[in-house]
Amino acid sequence: MPDMRKPRDYDAELQALNDKAKQLRTRKQTQLGELVIATGADALGTEVLAGVLLAAIGNDDPTRKEAWRKRGAAFFQSNANTRRSAGKDAGGAQAIDPGAQPAAGAQGPA
Repeated sequence: MPDMRKPRDYDAELQALNDKAKQLRTRKQTQLGELVIATGADALGTEVLAGVLLAAIGNDDPTRKEAWRKRGAAFFQSNANTRRSAGKDAGGAQAIDPGAQPAAGAQGPA
């Protein structure tokens, strides 16, 4: 008996890919919102937060970007440790170096 394949429904496949892409975009937006809240950046005004992000995007200093990367990694590590240690209230504050915040603000966009 010959193998009779069902013809591919390219429209359905394309729709499934579009649906998957939409799900990924939605998940990314949700995760970014959760990150803003987890870091406490939701306390900043929208304009301030946008300005900070734009300054970071426009910054080409690899030393500064590496410092930000390390600080971000420490933030996520402290959050992972917080989840592991039940009953302890770290609140993510340990990941913030208070001494580094004024320097970051003082060296903002020029």
